[in-house]
Amino acid sequence: MSKELNEQELIQFIVEKSKADAKQIQLVLKYEKAYILKAEQSSKGEVDIDSDDLIDHILSRPDVKLTELAVDTILEAEMAYLMKHGLAGYMD
Repeated sequence: MSKELNEQELIQFIVEKSKADAKQIQLVLKYEKAYILKAEQSSKGEVDIDSDDLIDHILSRPDVKLTELAVDTILEAEMAYLMKHGLAGYMD
């Protein structure tokens, strides 16, 4: 992709949408990235991530102090940001 992700802008966008703490958002994004990278390594092509499994994985981390709804809201806000900037989209 030709566009680059501005992480600080992304986090600020998510803070505004979710009202979550920036530190918790960073944790959610860190665990999400690790989960996706692991899925990509075990696959040969596009990766289909089940959002419920991803949320369960993030909530299972001991340092994440959020509800399931809060994690889902963060992930949805992240996707909205990525789609707005042409960095991601949903598969049909």
